[in-house]
Amino acid sequence: MMVFRVPDMSCGGCVRAVQAALHAAAPGAEVRVDLQRREVSVMGAPDADCLARALRDAGFAGERLDA
Repeated sequence: MMVFRVPDMSCGGCVRAVQAALHAAAPGAEVRVDLQRREVSVMGAPDADCLARALRDAGFAGERLDA
């Protein structure tokens, strides 16, 4: 599982945009969003760099929290 902090995710529209971007980058992945903590957990995606790039392309800064 990979966890990203997305500090500029602040509303339901942001959540939908983040989920759509991550699902497009890793179609089989499970994406869970905690808006209050501004964190996104992704299970089943092989490439953290691809997910981080998808977040950036969608207009969100994403910092991976786990290693």
